[in-house]
Amino acid sequence: MASVSSAGPSAGMSADGGKVNMAFVAAIVAVATIGGFMFGYDSGVINGTQEGLNSAFKLTAFGTGLNVAAILIGCAVGAFAAGRLADVWGRRTVMIISALLFVISALGTGAAHTSTIFVIFRLIGGLGVGAASVLCPVYISEVTPANIRGRLSSVQQIMIITGLTGAFLANYVLAHTAGSSTAEFWLGLPAWRWMFWMQVIPAGVFFLALLTIPESPRFLVAKGKDAQAEAILSRLFGEGTGAAKVAEIRASLSADHKPKFSDLLDPVSRKIRPILWAGLVLAVFQQFVGINIVFYYGSVLWQSVGFTEDDSLKINILSGALSIVACLAAIALIDKIGRKPLLLIGSVGMAVTLGVLTWCFSTATTVNGALHLDGSVGPIALVAANLYVIFFNLSWGPVMWVMLGEMFPNQMRGSALAVAGFAQWIANFAISFSFPAMAKLSLAATYGFYAASAVVSFFLVQKLIHETRGKELEAMQG
Repeated sequence: MASVSSAGPSAGMSADGGKVNMAFVAAIVAVATIGGFMFGYDSGVINGTQEGLNSAFKLTAFGTGLNVAAILIGCAVGAFAAGRLADVWGRRTVMIISALLFVISALGTGAAHTSTIFVIFRLIGGLGVGAASVLCPVYISEVTPANIRGRLSSVQQIMIITGLTGAFLANYVLAHTAGSSTAEFWLGLPAWRWMFWMQVIPAGVFFLALLTIPESPRFLVAKGKDAQAEAILSRLFGEGTGAAKVAEIRASLSADHKPKFSDLLDPVSRKIRPILWAGLVLAVFQQFVGINIVFYYGSVLWQSVGFTEDDSLKINILSGALSIVACLAAIALIDKIGRKPLLLIGSVGMAVTLGVLTWCFSTATTVNGALHLDGSVGPIALVAANLYVIFFNLSWGPVMWVMLGEMFPNQMRGSALAVAGFAQWIANFAISFSFPAMAKLSLAATYGFYAASAVVSFFLVQKLIHETRGKELEAMQG
């Protein structure tokens, strides 16, 4: 597999020796990954607003779980619908729709005066997040050369974490400036409402930027628009290569029918293809290890064991910064050592750190109705939690999205992404919605479940996951 030439950023080489227009590739990837930023921002903004939501809507533990996790139902529907709609309307068109949904959700959640209205607009935002979560990585994989696809696709995870960190930072600044998340801020409105309204800025940038990039050439070939696809591929991979690549893509598609859900079944046995099972394992266990508890409930969690709101919001920012560093390490490694080794390393690291957190929370005592970690246990828990975040973002965080975007054959990619994306967000909802109630019963048992999931994920990866490093998308087998 040819590597990127040292002659300059515009002189990269594709696997077949053609010159890659790296400036054009980089510009397209930069735009697509803004969707990852919005995915992270819209998901993470809830962390730090919960005191305001509870005060405004008089929420119970069940109500808190529903308000936090409502977005994830929308995400599941958005991911499922986007995978199929992208095969009909195109990747770019559906991403543009998702950008508009981000804007609508930001305006509505900030203005909501009842829990019901708030949940409705969070569901709308979820549709956008779900669509962006599956389409941005697949779009990137479809316009980048195989030898650097892993690195460029991993940028998506950095942008997700940057979005999360951006939300944490904006929430901290707004709450700190106002005095608290429930204190009055601009126009006499509480700071937590402005935390949601701030999303309009990046959402608007995403929408405008999407208008400047081309449609996926693989989608265009599937729709019979070979001339348009050839023009884009020639611009991406060099003059004279467009026609050959169109022929490769055409050969990977079934000549007798358009992509459909029945492609997910083996044509002989009529059973679900093994590659889809592998995708479902990646999608579900990425959530079963509990990462979004840190990102959705981090502020509440650290306050529950003795940290102030101000310190808890600072810890969120620290976790986000460490996540970005870990993602940068993943980018450096993913095309060198491969996807599967990173997944295995992550499973081991998360199992150990979650095991430590389980022990820490098992020692917690109750002081004035609130949990408290005695002595050195608090700092140990804080270190373990941040090491856990590092291991996740070195491995399962970016690698799952990279693999879902590249592991499925062209014929079934849209359908497989619809199913895997739906499963990922349903698992996310189950973990996020259940956390307040589970934590009330036993925080140690809750983290014990996440630790056990990390252990199980190690063995499932060993058995079901096959390496995709360096393979062309047209070479993927089901």
